[in-house]
Amino acid sequence: MTELINSFPGFTGSFGDKRIDKRAEEALYRLVLGLFKEGVRGDYRLTKPLNIIPQSQLVKFHKALKSFSLIVLLAFAAQAVSAHNINYALEKAPVGDVVWFYVRLGVTHIIPEGLDHILFVVGLCLLSTKMSTIIWQATAFTIAHSITLALSMKNIIVAPGSVVEPIIALSILFVAIENVVIHELKSWRIAIVFVFGLIHGMGFASALNEIGLPPDRFITSILSFNAGVELGQITVIAAVFLLLIIPFRKKLWYRSWIVNPVSICIALVAAYWSVERLFF
Repeated sequence: MTELINSFPGFTGSFGDKRIDKRAEEALYRLVLGLFKEGVRGDYRLTKPLNIIPQSQLVKFHKALKSFSLIVLLAFAAQAVSAHNINYALEKAPVGDVVWFYVRLGVTHIIPEGLDHILFVVGLCLLSTKMSTIIWQATAFTIAHSITLALSMKNIIVAPGSVVEPIIALSILFVAIENVVIHELKSWRIAIVFVFGLIHGMGFASALNEIGLPPDRFITSILSFNAGVELGQITVIAAVFLLLIIPFRKKLWYRSWIVNPVSICIALVAAYWSVERLFF
């Protein structure tokens, strides 16, 4: 094979040194095309002079390579879509045990482990004292993080923690600053909360993927974990209403003594997290 390649016009130097000028690519194409056409034989030689390979043959060869590459990529993609960490400990567990395990996991991911998510939810509650407004924001957040949680667990959407975690911190910072800057809830808040929910869902998926999911229980596990997350968020919202909003929302100083100071504290913590997650 080495002698055959060295015999091609346009080849300079030895094959081992890989010193090949721009006509060597055509030589290699001609070699491969000839092997495909004639078959591999130990005494095979190209008897025709190389000159210039017909453009039509090069085009066909490129198309064949692209088709083959696409098939390989699709095969890997199909494997990736069905890939998530497996929790073999719950493989044969009853459905009730699986549900309870992932509900509890979802709750603890918010309370007490998810301080960043807690501060985000607290920030959403401060600007408006109406329960209906909070429900709309919480619903948008829930729908969004449910979408990316499921897609991330299927590896359809994959984002590294080094990207997701700083954006989560920045989303908390944005909501806290908005609470201080504006005096009433704007219509765009729902859309912003939805976008931030997509990012938070990837954060939830990262935590869930560390535990893994039992085989053949993907939907049950995802729904149970999501239910646990919602229970944690509802607990936070209830606490904010019971401790801050209901007792003080009618006070003249509610904004100056509750909304602004709490939002500023949240913003400072979120700013620290943003710097830490971006640069350290």
